[in-house]
Amino acid sequence: MAECELRQRKKEDEGVKLENNEEINVVEQEQVLRENKPETKEDFDSEDDKNIDLSAKIPSGTNKMPYLLETLLSGISERWRNWIIRGIFGWLMIGLFCLLCYGGPLALMIAVLVVQVKCFEEIINIGYSVYRIHGLPWFRSLSWYFLMASNYFFYGESLVDIFAVVVNRTEYLKMLITYHRFVSFSLYIAGLVWFVLSLVRKYYMKQFSLFAWTHVCLLIVVSQSYFIIRNIFEGLIWFIVPVSMIILNDIWAYVFGFFFGRTPLIQVSPKKTWEGFIGGGVATVICGIVISYFLCQYPYFVCPVEYSEKFGKMIIDCEPSPLYTLHEYVLPDFMAHAMNLFGASNKITIYPFMIHAFWMSLFSSIIGPFGGFFASGFKRAFKIKDFGDVIPGHGGIMDRFDCQYLMATFVNVYIYSFVSTPTLQKTVQQVFTLRPEEQLQLFYVLKGSLENRGILNVQ
Repeated sequence: MAECELRQRKKEDEGVKLENNEEINVVEQEQVLRENKPETKEDFDSEDDKNIDLSAKIPSGTNKMPYLLETLLSGISERWRNWIIRGIFGWLMIGLFCLLCYGGPLALMIAVLVVQVKCFEEIINIGYSVYRIHGLPWFRSLSWYFLMASNYFFYGESLVDIFAVVVNRTEYLKMLITYHRFVSFSLYIAGLVWFVLSLVRKYYMKQFSLFAWTHVCLLIVVSQSYFIIRNIFEGLIWFIVPVSMIILNDIWAYVFGFFFGRTPLIQVSPKKTWEGFIGGGVATVICGIVISYFLCQYPYFVCPVEYSEKFGKMIIDCEPSPLYTLHEYVLPDFMAHAMNLFGASNKITIYPFMIHAFWMSLFSSIIGPFGGFFASGFKRAFKIKDFGDVIPGHGGIMDRFDCQYLMATFVNVYIYSFVSTPTLQKTVQQVFTLRPEEQLQLFYVLKGSLENRGILNVQ
């Protein structure tokens, strides 16, 4: 009896093994068929399924140089040749920056718009290079349309705040300003409908990826450039100092890293070193405070940019606020003791803005570089060295402004959190946007308040 049960179990086990072997053979056959099957476009659901390498499609500017310089520097090692090229074009960009600052707010606004468009183009070109193999419809047209619609919204908001007096005197402009947000929303909805109508069944995933790609570009580029322009109208010093800090941090980090760099800082950007990061940070803080001390002495840099109804143009003229006048401060005890050791006073006289400049320099030194690290990771994801080749030795425009956009947002948030106060000019501009009956009501309310406080005596 026991022997019969053992034989039966043995047959059952052999049957299970046979079934398992047959299943394994079927799976192996299917796997072989899949491996031998030619891949088509439809087999890829996303670009992660392919090895994306855009190094041959996106031009690199780091090693690019004019023919004349290439001939003159032909006998120098590549390391020092790159150093010289970066230095030459770095000084040219600094000179151009100074020239734009001299040109005033209008020149700076135009420059910001040009840089914005070029940065957007460089980022969109990467997306186009990734997806153009599929012939996706309307990708570039939709991207530029959304850029136009976004600029209409953001620049219109600035127009309302800064030029409210002159705008409200022009009938057709007044109508555009009154319905500005509705028009902006309508433009966006038109773009959304256009995108939906362009959808192709087999490319849904890729098209929605591109839709998200475009909106991320708008978030990074357009909104940040809007913050830059808002900072300019708070006073040129709020534009020049932060931008200078990012430039100086980049320069000093490169210098310290070039000569003393030994310890890698972050994996996503192997050429960055701790020596360059720390040395560049300390140098940036010192330079930022020195530049601030110099700029605070000139009304041209510290006065807010306002529209003058009298002169019919933007002006930079005011009595500098207490933020830009010298104040005497008593040092904390631990610093006072250190100063006493050197026979110095425990009091210092500085401009209050220099305190704000100190915090901005810390941000530009510690957090600012992470904008560059983010861009480095983005480029490595697509195996490209630069966003473009516009600037020899440096790369594309986006390669130079990757940290500036992060800094612009911080400065705008910092101003409205710790510095900004209502001004007479802004208040008057808001009053002129009211309806006549509302302006009259405000007049009586203000008149009654002044009389009750004894400020206004009416006979």
